[in-house]
Amino acid sequence: MIAHQNTGVQRRFIWSMAFTGLTLIAEVIGGLLSGSLALLSDAAHVFMDIFALGLSLLALNLSTRPADDQHSFGWHRLEVLAALINGATLLVIAIGIWIEAVQRWSHPVEIRSMEMLIIAVIGLVVNVVVAITLGGHDHHDHAHEHDHSAHEKNPIRKDLNLNSAFLHVVGDAISSVGVIIAAIIIQFTGLNWVDPLISILIGVIILASSFRVLKSALHILVEGVPEGLSVHEIHDSLTGLPEIASVHDLHVWNLCSGTVALSAHLVLNPTGEAQPDATMQNVKKLLREEYRIEHTTIQFEETPCLNGQGGCN
Repeated sequence: MIAHQNTGVQRRFIWSMAFTGLTLIAEVIGGLLSGSLALLSDAAHVFMDIFALGLSLLALNLSTRPADDQHSFGWHRLEVLAALINGATLLVIAIGIWIEAVQRWSHPVEIRSMEMLIIAVIGLVVNVVVAITLGGHDHHDHAHEHDHSAHEKNPIRKDLNLNSAFLHVVGDAISSVGVIIAAIIIQFTGLNWVDPLISILIGVIILASSFRVLKSALHILVEGVPEGLSVHEIHDSLTGLPEIASVHDLHVWNLCSGTVALSAHLVLNPTGEAQPDATMQNVKKLLREEYRIEHTTIQFEETPCLNGQGGCN
């Protein structure tokens, strides 16, 4: 397997971290001056954005290391671990914001809404810029990016690591919108309880992002079938080849979010007309063109072994 990241993506991360760092400084100062919990909550989210971007960048660099004697598949799954950690941090942030919001609801403080509004607008602009910077990269096999038949059955797979960092930033942009709304309402009505209310809503948005990232990362770690693929459909496609009589021990899983692996035992038709080399090429072509599966382990048999439960030599 080849390294699936490039220096252009790394530069995007570095610039994103720099812009996000400036936003963090502005929101911490603005939150302390204005007394806004919503703004400080957003600042906490921004801090975790920097952590998420840094972790993703580290995983990005490490995942390009080649395979070795101790890691025969390479380091690609570090991408998934980074996404898992990022999802967990989003969960912690949401809970922390809710706890603080409840306390602030019981003991409201005076909010300086104009300062709150100005800082939130600045944060929103930066978050949009960073989101655009990160969102411009989809991870897929460029050698087949024009293969429309493969697109139909298995759409482009997004890099989970990049996607988790992107969700951090998008969630923060939505948070900034919430802070802006709260500042406007407080400015014109003086209802300071709107500040902790918006904070609770921000926590809900962050929690939703956390759930999506954790679900995807855990699904890969337990070697679930990749999103958009069906074992039954692949089975039917393989048995549809004239050389194949039956298929068993069919397994499909993600090595990382952008690399799918497949292993299968294929029973050849007993007519004796099937040529193993030609059949292997047909099978790999089908898997590559129809399902974007490049990493395969195929074993041919004349009869099923152990009733299709594996253990063949």
